Amino acid sequence: MNAPIVVVGAGVAGLATALAAAPARVLLLSRGEAGAGSASLLAQGGLAAALATGDSAAAHAHDTMVAGAHHNDVACVQWLCAQAPGVVEWLLAQGVAFDRAGDGQLLLGREGGHGVARIVHAGGDATGAVITRALAARVGAAHHIHWHSGVEVDALCLRDNRVCGLRLRRADGSLEELAASAVVLATGGSGALFARTSNPPGADGAGLALALAAGARVRDLEFVQFHPTALDVPGQQSLPLVTEALRGAGARLVDAQGRRLLDGVHPLRDLAPRDVVARQVWLERQAGARVLLDATAVDVDWPHAFPNVLAACLAHGIDPRTTPIPVTPAAHYQMGGIAVDADGRSSLPGLYAVGEVAGTGVHGANRLASNSLLEGIAFGRRLGGWLAAAAAPPATGAPEWRGLGAGLPPPRLAQLRELLWQVAGPLRSRSGLRRGLDGCIDWSGEGWQARLALAMLAAALRRPDSLGAHGCVPDTVLATSPAPLAVAC
Repeated sequence: MNAPIVVVGAGVAGLATALAAAPARVLLLSRGEAGAGSASLLAQGGLAAALATGDSAAAHAHDTMVAGAHHNDVACVQWLCAQAPGVVEWLLAQGVAFDRAGDGQLLLGREGGHGVARIVHAGGDATGAVITRALAARVGAAHHIHWHSGVEVDALCLRDNRVCGLRLRRADGSLEELAASAVVLATGGSGALFARTSNPPGADGAGLALALAAGARVRDLEFVQFHPTALDVPGQQSLPLVTEALRGAGARLVDAQGRRLLDGVHPLRDLAPRDVVARQVWLERQAGARVLLDATAVDVDWPHAFPNVLAACLAHGIDPRTTPIPVTPAAHYQMGGIAVDADGRSSLPGLYAVGEVAGTGVHGANRLASNSLLEGIAFGRRLGGWLAAAAAPPATGAPEWRGLGAGLPPPRLAQLRELLWQVAGPLRSRSGLRRGLDGCIDWSGEGWQARLALAMLAAALRRPDSLGAHGCVPDTVLATSPAPLAVAC
């Protein structure tokens, strides 16, 4: 019997890929049960699609390009935005109950960087969870998929420079080697390598590091998006997200004196692209000031419209209906990743990537809000269909194993996270990046996380000018005021 397609990761990208690969045999591997621990499950934002009268795929593509600082792959952007309405229809067929108005029409919200309202949501701010659970249920009922959870992948097997298998580690420490006709990495991003993140702890970049260890090409690792509004919980690394949809509904970012933070900064003010908003919040916070999201005038049924935000705030003693929410930027999304084409093929035959770990170029230098769930599902379905029709050549040659190796010990990992937060956050300087690079060189022999951080910092140093989420400025700017950012550092 031919070896199965092995998909690593059970967020929306991995689930969509596995479903679309029918009737080929698929082995789906994940750390947690039913998508638990994936960033998809935590996604509060919705899914962008040009569904409104007067909207168009071309307008969606335009907003995507502007947000991405025109660093995007144009063909990929156009394809993705054209696919978006069909993705919504497909999700409805999978049982996803998107929020609707009283007349039965899909509710469309607006988020940062979008010129019009084009965001569909499910369960208010629980879109990621609703979609992930619906797709997980479909996977559970699919006869061509075997789902194996509670495992980690720590090495890839190559024969004649083709990926043909992998090694997984179980919770009890035992190892197992598996043959594969193709290996798909759908392992998410690396936000958990920063001291403050909206990502779950498992979003540690392991899939990206594994591809690097195997020799796959990567792209755009310097572009890490920082969400401007995570709940500012002192001493906590993984922070609850305060969805951008709140600003779309009328919430405003203000300083401690109630002055609007984005006035005079961008024409869209609070709905400017995330890189713009995150930098302004970062500058205020670095100066020791508090930043608040004032949603007290937002007139909605909070338990239905924003149940996750409401619950997270109440758990920390804040009622967002009556009290402004303290917020901070947090590492949120990695635009770059394993360099792949539109079909998910990496530079290594037999190795594919999809979702946040993949670098298709679709997001450019800064992802447009609510394009991430869309990307994972659209490109996952495309990749799954491609793999179902592809025939893998027989594996020949001696096996060569390329793995992650040991991870950093917890104290060193905490140091690495704080270092990346300080030198590779929303605002960066060349001296800070070099300091970070030196630290990662010193630690690179201790664990794979330091080697991945080294690659990210090296990519940032190779780009001397600000672009999108890579806000590179002179050290004097970091020490003084929010000066213009489109300058060389």
